[in-house]
Amino acid sequence: MKRREFITLLGGAAAAWPLAARAQQPERVRRIGVLINRPAADRESQAGVTAFQQALQQLSWTDGRNLRIDIRWGESDADRYRKYAAELVALPPDVLLASGTPSVAALQHVTRALPIVFVSVVDPVGAGLVDTLARPGGNTTGFMLFEYSLSGKWLELLKQIAPRLTRVAVLRDSANPSGLAEFSSIQAVAQSVGVEVSPVIVRDAGEIERVVTAFARSANSGLIVTGSASASVRHDLIIALAARHKLPAVYTQKSDVTGGGLMFYGPDRVDQFRRAAGYVDRILKGEKPADLPVQAPTKFELVINLKTAKALGLEVPPTLFARADEVIE
Repeated sequence: MKRREFITLLGGAAAAWPLAARAQQPERVRRIGVLINRPAADRESQAGVTAFQQALQQLSWTDGRNLRIDIRWGESDADRYRKYAAELVALPPDVLLASGTPSVAALQHVTRALPIVFVSVVDPVGAGLVDTLARPGGNTTGFMLFEYSLSGKWLELLKQIAPRLTRVAVLRDSANPSGLAEFSSIQAVAQSVGVEVSPVIVRDAGEIERVVTAFARSANSGLIVTGSASASVRHDLIIALAARHKLPAVYTQKSDVTGGGLMFYGPDRVDQFRRAAGYVDRILKGEKPADLPVQAPTKFELVINLKTAKALGLEVPPTLFARADEVIE
């Protein structure tokens, strides 16, 4: 080989080395912090996290390759929310995903800079989490669970499946800011369906058992189990009490009905996690939460556990049966 050809070849190879080195560099790993308001054993929340991860993978974000996901479970405990919010923000992540109003509030208390995407929040404007639904402002946006008017539907459906009902206890969490508005919507419907409604604050297992047992002593009673994290922590107890005392109950978490509860009506919570992955993807690619509108649910489901209805001596009306998206035999 001639000297000039050798120098040219050597120069070309040297120029290619930086390109090859850049090509071999590992892909940048982005980080997502996740704060869930429910316990780690909660079936629906676990399904939501799985749906979130799968949706991200379809958008080319894979945990362990170009993504790291850190998850904390609040378990309806204010101290845990504060502790885990601080832990997640200190990592620090590129985006935060929060499930439930208390989780979002805890994260916002720690950071007003890191992007936050939420799911399962009933009233993000009323809770002070965003400015408006169309223009959230700040560092937070996401997917609201439902409007308060839906709460009255729970009572209407409960009366349809158990027409003799005259008294209904509404189990709610005093720490949940949406609880009062939900109860007001239920109360607004109560007179038209001939039912007296009473709020029951969910604090601990012993109190739930005492209150529900006392309430069940009167005939023609039923329960509305609102979507608080406190109720979720004790869902097995509530389902067992409803069965023991023959109380028709409507739940706001689908897994409670697959676990033996009578009836569920509400949005698909798992789908909210799936949709949240789209917002996280857009934020990782440069968009800002303030420019992404808060979205309302697009799908509501009615699920009836026929086995539980039979155990309670209830016959599901044909019209209600026809409306059900799922009937559990």
